[in-house]
Amino acid sequence: MALFARLVFDAFGAAVADWSQVIAVISALSMFVGAIAAIGQRNIKRLMAYSSIAHMGFALMGLAAGTEAGVKAMLIYMAVYVVMNVGTFAFILSMEKDGAPATDIDTLNLYAKKEPIKALAMLVLLFSLAGVPPMLGFFAKYGVLLAAVNADMVLLAVAGAVASVIGAFYYLRIVYFMYFGAETDGLETRMVPAQWVLLMASAIVMVAGVVNLLGIEGAAALAAEVLVR
Repeated sequence: MALFARLVFDAFGAAVADWSQVIAVISALSMFVGAIAAIGQRNIKRLMAYSSIAHMGFALMGLAAGTEAGVKAMLIYMAVYVVMNVGTFAFILSMEKDGAPATDIDTLNLYAKKEPIKALAMLVLLFSLAGVPPMLGFFAKYGVLLAAVNADMVLLAVAGAVASVIGAFYYLRIVYFMYFGAETDGLETRMVPAQWVLLMASAIVMVAGVVNLLGIEGAAALAAEVLVR
């Protein structure tokens, strides 16, 4: 994403008003296509794959703003998204049922009853992916929305807010299954130490990072300055 930003600013920097509109359209399409496609998914890997399209749309919103602040917001969003995804997939790849990999979200029914700590970590990550405050994902999403508004792209920001509400549905549905689903055969999540550490560390970052974005704000600002100028 950073290379793409460098490309458009180097090649078309003098025509920001023109290319930013194209990026805005791509951003809106990505957000809605990804969010809507993910709604009907029962396979958690496919759900995450489609939702990643929506998240790239949000990141592009910062680039569409065509400003240094927008690029900074985009870089922060991407950094936060990578951390959220690492923890989430550490959990997903550990899902097993009857000794075989499990991917259906129905297998997560009442998972919190069996593994409360892991379920809590996943709740934090899913809330952050959905952009629920006060998780770090909320502030990352707020940053790109604010950049769009400040660049007079109010319609794009509104589209982002609507897509975010749609996206919250499928993330919170997973949380519902974990805490309030029907009683079914138990899901097993045998984690190697590295997976457990990644899951817990990612969840902690989503909570603790709201204090100062763990220092990435300054790095993102410097990178944005270089990319734009």
